Amino acid sequence: MLGDVLLLTKIRNGDIAAFKEVFEKYYAPLCMYALYIVNDWTDAEEVVQELFYVIWKNRSSLPVLHSLRNYLYGAVRNQSLQYVEHKNIVNRYHASEQKKQHDEEGSSDPQQQMEMSELENLVDKTLAKLPDRCRKIFSMHRDEGMKYREIADALQISVKTVEADMSRTLKLLREEIETYFNS
Repeated sequence: MLGDVLLLTKIRNGDIAAFKEVFEKYYAPLCMYALYIVNDWTDAEEVVQELFYVIWKNRSSLPVLHSLRNYLYGAVRNQSLQYVEHKNIVNRYHASEQKKQHDEEGSSDPQQQMEMSELENLVDKTLAKLPDRCRKIFSMHRDEGMKYREIADALQISVKTVEADMSRTLKLLREEIETYFNS
């Protein structure tokens, strides 16, 4: 115990040899202890290295303890638990991002992919039946995000004509899709 107090006092005063002695004595056992908690050797080493870094960085404010060993093991336990908790949070975040991306990309269910492909083909065939101007107006509105006024100006037609053509296009699409789902 007196040795621990002396070592800590020396470390507080910036004695590199005392710090090195503590590091060499406790590094491997602390890594083994951290490994028990974090279940990965690299992570265990990271936890212990971080602890020693913090000890050296904050050496001037280190408390003078009677049991350096208990202090180090307690600190490694706390840092390991925090590390595991942080890693779990990161893993949950990545899992939710992957799920969100998977949901956005659509299902990998072959049946659903086939139905989606059929529906896309139906929409393409229905749009091909439309007069050129209706197809162009639909494309400008849906694909390019243009407003009816912008389409009317670009095609030099009235807004009412744009509205009527969009109405006709949407009605035809609705009828074809309803027929598809009812068959």
